[in-house]
Amino acid sequence: MFFSMKISQDIRREHGGDMGASEIEAGMAEKSREFAEAGNRVYLPLAE
Repeated sequence: MFFSMKISQDIRREHGGDMGASEIEAGMAEKSREFAEAGNRVYLPLAE
C-alpha cells in the first residue's frame, strides 16, 4: 500500500500536483473537447 501511495505522490509532484482547481477544470474541459472531436468513442476502430 505504501509503495503505491509513494508512486501517486511522485506523479502528482512531477505532473501538476500544484495545480489549482480552475487549472484542473480547464484541463478537463480541453480533454472533453478532444474526446468529442474524436467521436465520443471509448474504443476506436483499428483502421479507418
